[in-house]
Amino acid sequence: MLDIRWIRDHPDLLDRALARRGLEPQAERVLALDTAHRALLTKLQQLLGRRNEASKEIGTAKRQGGDAQPLIDEVARIKDRIAALENDARRREEALANMLAELPNVPADDVPEGEDETANPEVRRVGAPRLLNDGQEHDALGEGLALMDFAAAAKLSGSRFVVLRGALARLHRAIGQFFLDVQTQEHGYTEVAPPYLVRDNAVFGTAQLPKFADDLFRTGTGHWLIPTAEVPLTNLVAGEIVDAATLPLRVTALTPCFRSEAGSAGKDVRGMIRQHQFDKVELVSITAPEQSDEEHERMTACAEAVLTRLGLAYRVVSLCTGDLGFAARKTYDIEVWLPGQKAYREISSCSNCGDFQARRMNARCRAKGEKATRFVHTLNGSGVAVGRTLIAVLETYQQDGGAIAVPEALRPYMGGMEIIATDA
Repeated sequence: MLDIRWIRDHPDLLDRALARRGLEPQAERVLALDTAHRALLTKLQQLLGRRNEASKEIGTAKRQGGDAQPLIDEVARIKDRIAALENDARRREEALANMLAELPNVPADDVPEGEDETANPEVRRVGAPRLLNDGQEHDALGEGLALMDFAAAAKLSGSRFVVLRGALARLHRAIGQFFLDVQTQEHGYTEVAPPYLVRDNAVFGTAQLPKFADDLFRTGTGHWLIPTAEVPLTNLVAGEIVDAATLPLRVTALTPCFRSEAGSAGKDVRGMIRQHQFDKVELVSITAPEQSDEEHERMTACAEAVLTRLGLAYRVVSLCTGDLGFAARKTYDIEVWLPGQKAYREISSCSNCGDFQARRMNARCRAKGEKATRFVHTLNGSGVAVGRTLIAVLETYQQDGGAIAVPEALRPYMGGMEIIATDA
């Protein structure tokens, strides 16, 4: 959430930031509501002051034997007026909060300009893409091994689900465990096992609510299924004042993620690319404001490291202003090469959100010996998506006849298995 004081001081910068995102100006609307709300608060303070004065005058009049009734009537009228103004002020405050909650983060100055993903510049490319004249896509490979079953999943749950069996189920599990081990043992992240169901305030804190409610699944109890472990991990510091000396905090989790994929009809209907349920290792960092830019580069490198260890070719792109996520001030996407599709596809998104989420969560830090607090900066990134990594491994390591070579880094997690050819 943006700071209303910053908007008051820099309305032109807000509208400029929105224009960079391809959005209409909002500063005038926000400030009109803010001004009206502040005027009501001023009037309330004046009425409260007059009520107190009149109450004292009533006491004086009674002690001196004067007629206090006019003052008593005035206090009664003031009380009614205060009650009405307080209700009006609450409505305007809520309306202002809702308006601020709908405003996206301000892009960092170095975010490239552009309307959509076609304007995302490539930052670097790592590894040589494997080129196959007759390479198969992952779903054909998985079904050819009789280890990937979309029909069974559709019978159970409908479209955009999959059942993995045997060696592919084990390979999927191995990928997640490998990612966790690298991030915790080599990159200093602390593993967390968070809840998969969260309340409204948690999803609001990371900015999925209210704007993206249609992208989520809600239970009959009012809980939300997490769309990413970013939600519970980031909210671990919600409402807290963190010792600045302990920053940055780095946490990670391997969890299922649940997304409705609203608006994706007709996109990636085949295979595992776009599922309602998928596993992902999430990386979250909580930093002091001056640390977040450096931490963003570090986090992206941590996500890249696991792909390099698996021998997967990928590229990193910087999201332009028109493709930048709602809560992000800057984002790097990592796109892995899929030989079967002959294309790079997103496998990780690493974002610096600045203090945008922290303001929504009221998450702050304080340096030792200081009274003042500052909002922390929050960062999140995939370290990385397990299902899409499975896709990349299948397509990259496919052999003649449809067998799959197991990447060397995963063999210890597969009991030494080197080739997947049949249900093992």
